[in-house]
Amino acid sequence: MKKLILVRHAKSSWKHHVVDHERPLNTRGFTDTDLVSKAFKSVGESIDLLISSDAMRAKTTASIFIDNLNIDKNIVQLNHNLYDFSGNDLLKVVKNCTANVNTLMVFGHNHAITWFVNAYGNDTIENVPTCGLSILEFDIDNWQDLKKGTTRMTIFPRDLK
Repeated sequence: MKKLILVRHAKSSWKHHVVDHERPLNTRGFTDTDLVSKAFKSVGESIDLLISSDAMRAKTTASIFIDNLNIDKNIVQLNHNLYDFSGNDLLKVVKNCTANVNTLMVFGHNHAITWFVNAYGNDTIENVPTCGLSILEFDIDNWQDLKKGTTRMTIFPRDLK
């Protein structure tokens, strides 16, 4: 059994004159990330590996989760391939995880996150919102054998307000 926790980065700011990769979170992004990460903490999941896009808004979202969940920084990786909007590279990153990773947490971008949740979960979600979290479970032993699984839970900021 494998479990995948997908998180779309929180709301970013367009105020700054920076390239897209360096856009920071805005105030709502920080607030939503704190809210969702604390709600997720109550679920009590143990994470084996956390991988985040190296874009500023995804790294910052992941960092807040890491702090609020007391995740060991030794299991955290940044991966430029997750700066992906189609889902193709996201799929490759997930499938390249080793079999000893049972619970994988990934921070990325839309439309890749929404595509993945709909392609590999059993619920249809029109749009995973910023800072939206989805937990998918798969009846597989190896990530390379990824097939359609079960959407176990979603935590969206709007549901917590």
